[in-house]
Amino acid sequence: MPHPAIVKDNVAVITGGASGIGFAAAAAFARAGMKVCIADADRERLADAATRLSSVTSATNVMTFAVDVSSAESVRELERAVAAQFGGTDLLMNNAGIQPGSTLFGEPDNWQRVIAVNMWGIINGSRIFAPNMIARGRCGLIINTGSKQGITTPPGDPAYNVSKAGVKAFTEALQHELRNTRDCRVTAHLLIPGFVFTGLTAKGRTEKPAGAWTPEQTVDFMLARLEVGDFYILCPDNDVPRALDEKRMQWAAGDIVENRPPLSRWHPDYADAFTRFVEGK
Repeated sequence: MPHPAIVKDNVAVITGGASGIGFAAAAAFARAGMKVCIADADRERLADAATRLSSVTSATNVMTFAVDVSSAESVRELERAVAAQFGGTDLLMNNAGIQPGSTLFGEPDNWQRVIAVNMWGIINGSRIFAPNMIARGRCGLIINTGSKQGITTPPGDPAYNVSKAGVKAFTEALQHELRNTRDCRVTAHLLIPGFVFTGLTAKGRTEKPAGAWTPEQTVDFMLARLEVGDFYILCPDNDVPRALDEKRMQWAAGDIVENRPPLSRWHPDYADAFTRFVEGK
C-alpha cells in the first residue's frame, strides 16, 4: 500500500522539480493520481517538465511555478499559488539544490548561494508550508533532500557539506516538532540519496556511470521506505552496499566519541584503523 498521503487528488509540491530526482518524484506522484506543482528556478526547464508530464496525467492536474527557494517571500508566493489553484498542499518535497563546488577560502558569494539554496530553501519551505498542512488535518508528508555528504562530510566541497549537514539537523528538529504538535498528521522525512546520475552530478558525462542510480530508482526506493515509515531514507549505491555506508557514518560519529582528528578517515595515521573497522577486525 502506498503512503496514505500519496493518493488520488491529493496535492504534491516539489521544489527543484523540473529535472533529476525532483522530476522523477513529480512523475511518480502524478502517476499516483496526485495534483502536482513543479517549482523550479529555471523557467525553460519548467515548461519542458510540464510538457513531459502531459504523458502521465491531465494538464489540469499540473501547475508550474518559478521560485527562488532562498527567498522566503518567493516561497510564500508559491504556497499561496498552490492553495489558490489546488486548495492546499498534502506533500511537500524540498528538493532544490545546487553544487557548484567550493573551497574553504574560496569566494564568499559562492558559499552564501549554496547555503541559501540548499539549507535556507528547505528551512523556508518547511516553515512556510507546514502550518497550513497541519491545519488541513490530513495525513501529510514533508520530504527534505539531504546527502550522505552531510553526514560523513568528506573533504573537497565544504560549502555543500555544511549545507547538507544543516538539512539533516533541521529535518530531525522538524520531525520532533511535528510529532509533539497536537492533532498533527504531517510527518517529516530525510531523503539521503547516494550517487544519482543527474545534471548536478553529471559533470560533463553523457552516459550514466555503472555505480550510479537513476533518479527513478531513487524515487522508487524513497516511496518504498515511506510506506514503512522510515525517517532516514538512506539510499544505497550500485557499488556501495548499505553496510559500508553505515560503517562510514559510524566512523564519522566515532571521531567525536574517540576524540580522533576530524575527518580521521582521510588522515594517514588512521587509514589502516578505518580499513580494519570496515572489515570488522
